[in-house]
Amino acid sequence: MTMRNKAYSVLLSLALIASACAAETAAEQTSETAAEPLDSAETAEPETAVEQTSETVAEPLDSAETAEPETAVSSETASSGFSAVSAGHFHSCGLRAGGKIECWGGNYEGQSSPPSGSFTAVSAGGVHSCGIRTGGTVKCWGDDTDGQSSPPSGSFTAVSAAGQHSCGIRTGGTVECWGRDYNGESSPPSGSFTAVSAGWRHSCGLRTGGSLECWGGNYEGESSPPSGSFTAVSTDGSHSCGIRTGGTVECWGDDFRGRSPSGSFTAVSAAGQHSCGIRTGGSLECWGYDGDGRSSPPSGSFTAVSAGWGHSCGIRTGGTVECWGNDDSGQSSSPS
Repeated sequence: MTMRNKAYSVLLSLALIASACAAETAAEQTSETAAEPLDSAETAEPETAVEQTSETVAEPLDSAETAEPETAVSSETASSGFSAVSAGHFHSCGLRAGGKIECWGGNYEGQSSPPSGSFTAVSAGGVHSCGIRTGGTVKCWGDDTDGQSSPPSGSFTAVSAAGQHSCGIRTGGTVECWGRDYNGESSPPSGSFTAVSAGWRHSCGLRTGGSLECWGGNYEGESSPPSGSFTAVSTDGSHSCGIRTGGTVECWGDDFRGRSPSGSFTAVSAAGQHSCGIRTGGSLECWGYDGDGRSSPPSGSFTAVSAGWGHSCGIRTGGTVECWGNDDSGQSSSPS
């Protein structure tokens, strides 16, 4: 072998040895690099994220936010019943136990769109309505052609909305009326009253001593009440009704709508052509014209009643409102 060939063989051997050493070193580095993620913090992060997710999911089970809807439902249920109802001409209004007013039926003048807020009383008239806010001020809505929806300022304890005028009792006991006064229906007498009722062309009030006094139109004797002591009074159309101290109902004025029944009553409501009352035992009785069934009340026990122009409404002992009679404008389709 020549010297050149020997040198070439030595160089080749050295190259092979270097290549082998380099491959072994690369293999060791690759093995170390592959093993590193097993101990690194980055590999452990998904496990931590899973633990955090589990904690996040578990939190709402004990949070106050989860309990809120249950409380809200309970509050709504407690205030969903009605404490007062008033039947107007083509609409009706009710006062929820929580103080909110809700109206249904005709709304062409906004008479069925009550304002928000808390109220203690409500009265539905012709095409307007009135209520007493918790603070004692009167608020009316709907038609205001004759000023019937523009009540005076001050504090009131009672309010009554009629066709074109309204009346209320101030905290001191005096009566004040506003709106149309063509027949003197908005010109009440002085003195102290405990109840007031505004009718179509006249009004009546119950004085503190129990006697009745009416003012305004008297075409059919509707403003000529009987003497004696009464506990309640109601007017509308061309007749009026009251409850005597002993519980009997007595009506005066136009009588073609039928005479009042005998027996003991706790409430009475006079309308255009019919009247309704609650007997001492809680049952309803209506008399007068019965077109559309307005004088045919349902059976059961009631705590309040209101006779409207062509329909009537009452509150059952459980707080639900039920109406009967004409329903052309939805005035007898009471809410649940």
